[in-house]
Amino acid sequence: MKIWWILLLGGAATYLTRLSMILLFSRWEIPAWLRDGLRLVPAAVFSALIAQEVFIRNGQIDLSFYNERILAALAATLIAWRTKNVLLTLAVGMATLWALQMFFH
Repeated sequence: MKIWWILLLGGAATYLTRLSMILLFSRWEIPAWLRDGLRLVPAAVFSALIAQEVFIRNGQIDLSFYNERILAALAATLIAWRTKNVLLTLAVGMATLWALQMFFH
């Protein structure tokens, strides 16, 4: 029963923090400099999440040629840049990663 209280309280806290921002910004005009800065937040967060998965292995930075995640990320980046197709980018990135893992292991 304790886990249900934790889930409910966590959900309520998440909902209330998001609702507070929505209510605040519905009554207050956001300055242009803040709006421009907030536009960059999703890309920065996404980059930080991806960088950890690509460059860190076993708790250490691995920039070697044998880090298949770097090569797969480079392939996915190239496909994303050339095609702007999210599904194709994911498919090529995952296929490259799997193929390199089979080759290196």
